[in-house]
Amino acid sequence: MAEGIFRSLTSKPPYQAKIGLVDSCGTGAYHQGADPDDRTMSTLVENGITDYEHSARKVKSSDFDTFDYIFAMDRDNLRDLQRLQQRIGGKAKVMLFGEFSGRKPEEIDDPYYGGRNGFTVAYEQAMRFSKNFLKQTFPDTEA
Repeated sequence: MAEGIFRSLTSKPPYQAKIGLVDSCGTGAYHQGADPDDRTMSTLVENGITDYEHSARKVKSSDFDTFDYIFAMDRDNLRDLQRLQQRIGGKAKVMLFGEFSGRKPEEIDDPYYGGRNGFTVAYEQAMRFSKNFLKQTFPDTEA
């Protein structure tokens, strides 16, 4: 969901010339090759994001050199990513996405096992974090 939101925000001016590749992956291969959850897709569509396509994949070593930032949604995944980067290196800045909450750092709870409301909360968090990241990273850019 966070990838879909971030892609939507950065696919048009003023960010489209500033942001290159956007992708998402998991620290495990649980759903590798699968499409996003139907509830994720319906939440995105309800919020005007109708062109998101994705196939789940597991993080790979090359991601740490391909991307400038790798965001974890929660602290457990952050630790896993940091351990992996310690072993393999790479230029990516590995962070908790919730560092851009605008308040104290937050985690995005995985809504998969909960009700519909969890997807709404995750959407709202990912949108806020994305906007705050863009505002902080490109302070002279008017959105």
